[in-house]
Amino acid sequence: MKNLSQTSYGSVLETVQNLKRKYGDSWSGIRPENATRMIAQNRFKTGLDIARYTAAIMRKDMAEYDADPSKYTQSLGCWHGFVAQQKMIAIKKHHKTTHKKYLYLSGWMVAALRSEFGPLPDQSMHEKTAVPALIAEIYDFLRQADAIALNDLFRRLEAGEDVQGQIDDFETHVVPIIADIDAGFGNEEATYLLAKKMIEAGACAIQIENQVSDAKQCGHQDGKVTVPHEDFIAKLNAIRYAFLELGVDDGIIVARTDSEGAGLTQKLPVSKEPGDLASQYLAFLEVEEITIADANEDDVLLKRAGKLVRPLRLPNGLYKFKEGSNIDRVVLDCVTSLKNGADLLWIETPTPNVKQIAHMVNRIRVAVPHAKLVYNNSPSFNWTLNFRIQVYEEMRLEGEDMTPYDKANLMDEAYDGSELCRRADKKIKSFQSDGAREAGIFHHLITLPTYHTTALHMNDLTAKYFGEESMLAYVKDVQRQEIRKGVSCVKHQRMAGSDLGDDHKAFFAGDKALKAAGENNTSKQFELKAQPQKIREKSKVMA
Repeated sequence: MKNLSQTSYGSVLETVQNLKRKYGDSWSGIRPENATRMIAQNRFKTGLDIARYTAAIMRKDMAEYDADPSKYTQSLGCWHGFVAQQKMIAIKKHHKTTHKKYLYLSGWMVAALRSEFGPLPDQSMHEKTAVPALIAEIYDFLRQADAIALNDLFRRLEAGEDVQGQIDDFETHVVPIIADIDAGFGNEEATYLLAKKMIEAGACAIQIENQVSDAKQCGHQDGKVTVPHEDFIAKLNAIRYAFLELGVDDGIIVARTDSEGAGLTQKLPVSKEPGDLASQYLAFLEVEEITIADANEDDVLLKRAGKLVRPLRLPNGLYKFKEGSNIDRVVLDCVTSLKNGADLLWIETPTPNVKQIAHMVNRIRVAVPHAKLVYNNSPSFNWTLNFRIQVYEEMRLEGEDMTPYDKANLMDEAYDGSELCRRADKKIKSFQSDGAREAGIFHHLITLPTYHTTALHMNDLTAKYFGEESMLAYVKDVQRQEIRKGVSCVKHQRMAGSDLGDDHKAFFAGDKALKAAGENNTSKQFELKAQPQKIREKSKVMA
C-alpha cells in the first residue's frame, strides 16, 4: 500500500503469519488476513508518526512553492475532530486528492468553543491543554475516516469487486495541521512544554506570535503589546528544541508578528552595543528630549546620540512606539525571526490588500530572498466592503462615472448586481492566487470558517423548522441535500464507525458476533439504487 508505513500489505501479512506460527495454538483465533487489514486501516500509530509524515509534506510543498508560486497551499480552521474529518472527506470527494490542502487550528476558536471556562475571548485565557487535546481529537477523527473508507474497500474486495488498485493507492485523510500556540502561554519553558504536547498530538507546524503572553489580544483587536526580539527568539528556540527532542527534525515554525497593529511594548530590552537588536527596538520608541533638570523622580531615561530622552510611558506602565513605525517594525520582526530559526511568517494586516502585503514582503526578501507567508484570510475582514472600496478607487482613477455609487454605503444590497460588485468579486476570487504570485503567500487559511458556517446553518434551519415548514425544513434543506450531494454522514451510523465495529466484532467473536447492521437497521433506507434509464430520461425532459 502506498500509505502503509514502511512495509507493503504482503510483507505485513507474512509477518503476522510468522507470528501466528511462532505462538501456535494460543493464536488459533487470530486470522492473519484480518490483522493485516486492521494494520492497513491504521497506518499512524502515534501522533509523532503523524507529525513526522506531515512535516515532510509541508517541506516538500514549501520547496515546490519556491520554484513555482502558483503552487500555494490552503486550509480551513476546524474546531472539532468531526468538522475536520468531514472537511477532508469532502476534499477527497470533490477534488480527488488532499494534495496541498491542510488543516488549521485556531486559538480563537479554542477559546470561544473548547474551553472548560465556557466561551472566552481570544486572550490566552483558555487552558493550555485544550490545544493539544484538539489536535489529538482531529487526528483521531481523520484516522477513523481512513479506517472506514478502507474497510468499505476491503468489504467490496471480499465481495468480488476489483478494487485492489484503490486499496493499494489509497490516500490518507491525514494532512498537515498548522496549530496556534498563541504567545506561548508563559515564559520560554512553558512554551517548550506546551509545544511538546502539541507535537506529540500530531502537530508538524506551530504558529507563535510576538505578543506578551499575559496581555495577548486577538490580532484583529486593539491593545496589542509586543515583546523585544530577544524574548521572541527564546521562544522560537524553545519550539525548535521541542521538535528536535521528539525526533521531528523537519518541524515547521510559523513566526507571527502583530507589530503592524500593535503600538505598545511592556519591556525595554538591554542594548549591549550600538545598532544591536535591542538598540533597533528601542529606536522605535516615542521619546521626548529632556535635560536632567527636567526629569521627574523615578523617570526612565535613555541616552541617544549624546542626549537624554524620555520614552513616553502610559499610566499602565506600557511604553508607546512612534506613530508610523509599524511597517518598519514588521520588517525587522520578520527578518529577525527568519534569521533565528523560523520557517514561515505570519503578518497580521488591517485589510486584505495584495499590494500592501507585497510591499512588506518585498522589503523582507531583500534580506531573506525565500521569505514566505502564512496569511490569515480572516472573517474579521469585511471582504465585500474592503474590495468594493479598492475597486471604487480603481474605477475612479480610470475616469469612470462614480456618481451612481455612494462610497460611504458600498455594502448596500442595491450594488450587488453592479459593475463595481462584479469587479470586486472577481478580485476576491483571485485574491489567493494573486497573493501567492505577488506577495509571497505560501499558505492561505481562513481561521474561523466553521464557526461562522455553524451559526449560519443553524440560523437558516431554525427559521424554517420552528416556522411554517416544520419538519419539511430539515428534510428539504438538510437530509435531502445530503442524499443528493452524497454527503458521507447522511448514514451517520456508518460514519460513527458502526460498520467498522461490526467487522471487528466478526474478527474477534466469529459467528457469535452481535452486529448492528441487520435488516432492521434504518440506515439501509439511504442505500440508493441505480436510476433506471427511463426515469433518468424522464427527469431530463422535466428539467
